[in-house]
Amino acid sequence: MFQLPNVDLEKIMEELKASGRRTHQLWLNDESLAFVARGREYRNEFHVNPSYEIQYSLKGELRLHYREADGKEKVAVVPEGSCLFQPPLVPHSPRFSPDSFQLVIERARVPGEIDKFNWYCESCDNLIHVETYTVDDYKADPVSRAYERLNSCEDFRTCKRCGHVMPQIQLTRK
Repeated sequence: MFQLPNVDLEKIMEELKASGRRTHQLWLNDESLAFVARGREYRNEFHVNPSYEIQYSLKGELRLHYREADGKEKVAVVPEGSCLFQPPLVPHSPRFSPDSFQLVIERARVPGEIDKFNWYCESCDNLIHVETYTVDDYKADPVSRAYERLNSCEDFRTCKRCGHVMPQIQLTRK
């Protein structure tokens, strides 16, 4: 029997805040993926995925950093109660405070699609590292896995152009 998901977003936001976790997957099926995300203040990478994203600011303000086709960085501000549609393959970096929450809906990945996480040098804006993942279950938390890999190796965080070393990124904040 098919069950229609009836989601208590307030309860999920409270559970995320209390647990310190960053995401709660609402559903994943052949067509779509939905999750609630809490606090992305630490993010500095640009995620490139093959799906559109719909981002709704449940609580607080989202500052979505993104890169245009020429590589220039811009910021889209999404205030609480507002929604943003992001086309596929746009390098983006969602940033919002630990007390802010986003509802994110995406098209489910089809077999063979790859998500990329790109980091750029804070000093000269050179691409310094790329992590790739197959996102087939958001419960596996691909964002945290990408940061763990980046943090695991100083060479990954070192700019080959100017020599700047990006500090390790702390993910566990309540």
